[in-house]
Amino acid sequence: MQEKNKYFFTAKVIAKNRIFFDEIDSTQKKARELAEKKVENGTIIITDYQTKGMGTHNRSWYHEKEKNIAFSLILYPKCNINNLESLTIDIAKTMQHVVEELYEIKLEIKKPNDLIYHKKKVGGILTQIVTNGEKIKYLIIGIGMNINSTNFPEELHNVATSLKLEFGKEFSREKIISEFCNEFETYCIEKKIF
Repeated sequence: MQEKNKYFFTAKVIAKNRIFFDEIDSTQKKARELAEKKVENGTIIITDYQTKGMGTHNRSWYHEKEKNIAFSLILYPKCNINNLESLTIDIAKTMQHVVEELYEIKLEIKKPNDLIYHKKKVGGILTQIVTNGEKIKYLIIGIGMNINSTNFPEELHNVATSLKLEFGKEFSREKIISEFCNEFETYCIEKKIF
C-alpha cells in the first residue's frame, strides 16, 4: 500500500500493530491464521486489493483495486460473550458516525451488518467470534466499504454503490480507517472488551 504514511491512528491498542498487503485473497482469512498464533491484541490487516473478500453467509465481497476499504481487526476480548451481543450493529453505528463526522454524509444501517446509501449497499461488516467453551478465544472484525469505486460488475449495479459514485469526488480511505479505529477503541474501553 503506497499511502501508509497517510494514516492518523491515535488509538493505543486498536491498530497499534499494522500489517499491510498490496494484494491478498482475504484479510479475514489472514486474520484468523494470525489470531491462532496469538499476535498482538488489536492487530489490523489492511489491503489495497482483496481477491476473495468474505461477506456474510459465505457470499463474496467485490473489491476494486486501490479504490476501496478492506481490513480486519484481531481482538482478544477479556469480557463475557454477552458483552458482545450488540457488537455488529455497534460497529455499524461507529462507522456511520465516522463517515458523518468526516464528510457530513449519513449512511443508513440495514440490520445487522450493512451500511446503505439510497437503498444501495456501501459497506458490510463481518464479525467472527471463536470460543473455547464459555471463554472467548478471539474476535475478528472485517469491514469492506466501497469508497472510490466507479466500476461494479453488472449484477451489482442495482444493489451496490460507492461514496464516489454518489458524490462525484475522491474520499480518503486512510482517514476513514484511522478514525474508525480511534473511535472503536473508545467503544471497546467503555464495553470493557480489553
